[in-house]
Amino acid sequence: MPELPEVETVCRGLNRVTLNQPIRGGAVLLDRTIAHPLLSANFLEGLVGKSIAQWQRRGKYLLAKLKNHVDEPDGWLGVHLRMTGQLLWMSQDEPLQKHCRVQLCFPEGRELRFVDQRTFGQMWYVPPDRSPESIISGLKLLGVEPLSQDFTVEYLAERLQNRRRPIKNVLLDQSIVAGIGNIYADESLFLSQIRPEATASDLKPTQVKQLHQAIIKVLQDSIGAGGTTFSDFRDIQGINGNYGGIAWVYDRKGEPCRNCQTPIERIKLAGRSAHYCPNCQPCGDGAKQSVIS
Repeated sequence: MPELPEVETVCRGLNRVTLNQPIRGGAVLLDRTIAHPLLSANFLEGLVGKSIAQWQRRGKYLLAKLKNHVDEPDGWLGVHLRMTGQLLWMSQDEPLQKHCRVQLCFPEGRELRFVDQRTFGQMWYVPPDRSPESIISGLKLLGVEPLSQDFTVEYLAERLQNRRRPIKNVLLDQSIVAGIGNIYADESLFLSQIRPEATASDLKPTQVKQLHQAIIKVLQDSIGAGGTTFSDFRDIQGINGNYGGIAWVYDRKGEPCRNCQTPIERIKLAGRSAHYCPNCQPCGDGAKQSVIS
């Protein structure tokens, strides 16, 4: 599933090419892709004639602020890519992808296509008299943005306190930190030298501080690399993300650690894979020099 860096990469790309152009039409090729309104025809009716003023990211959600012909706010378009969703900006003359679910037509022969092989992705039209949170219920459950000023060491320490779950699973809880998934939880724990199965509430203040620093660093590094492509993720031009080629531990079982050459191991925690280096991520406090630079 695309995580914060991938969704942020898409968001920035969309802000470069889709703004201030009227949506002239479109097609819904798979009705269940539209989560709201109930009828896909009403989804298109809500969008046609409006322009996108700005794209925003909240956790793993994309939100487009819509405006009418006199530049007044006029509702929202919401998107969640889920497992395999892609938003592709291309010419209307290009052949339609096999798994294209929604098309939105723009001037000069351009269109935005939502391509989704597994069909878990969703789109919403939010009318101007409603807030995105009132329609897209998942938004109300999200914790702080890890790249915002609200994500402090103190916030993270408070949210980990009294949580007797493995730290890897806590990091995947979107109500604690929005946007982190399997990839960047593994990467952040490696950089902070913490085992994925360590109990969250047992982390010492120094470990929490290092984890906080690692989360920010790994997300920024991945955004700089255009996100991670291990299977389906593409940016709006259809280009793979490059972070996977420099990942520390994720999806590298049996390969040598980039820091110490010890083979990377993988375990299962609550049904999710976790990758780690048994040497760089000691069970206790550890006395190794940080790999964060």
